[in-house]
Amino acid sequence: QVQLVESGGGLVQAGGSLRLSCAASGTVFSIDTMGWYRQAPGKQRELVAQITSGGMTNYADSVKGRFIISRDNAKNTASLQMDSLKPEDTAVYYCNARVRIRSYQGPRDYWGQGTQVTVSS
Repeated sequence: QVQLVESGGGLVQAGGSLRLSCAASGTVFSIDTMGWYRQAPGKQRELVAQITSGGMTNYADSVKGRFIISRDNAKNTASLQMDSLKPEDTAVYYCNARVRIRSYQGPRDYWGQGTQVTVSS
């Protein structure tokens, strides 16, 4: 089994910064992609940022230029640096990892428990 543990959420004023971290543990052979999704009340879960094992990144248009995703392949961790936060960034943020638990098996998605980010105006 694979567990994803998130940390770093909280309450911040508009214009402030937060850093989210995610650590994968358990039976991990390799991790293809790691990413962050968010879900605001009454809305669908959406991709915020994603990074491949080779370091290629993908961002939602709404966070480009404000958020930076990074990962440490050796430690199976990923981080999301969030700057210039806006009230519309308020949501529960979920870490996602596409993990291979054996070399001969295809990857599957795992999710963290979610961490609340609240940006006050």
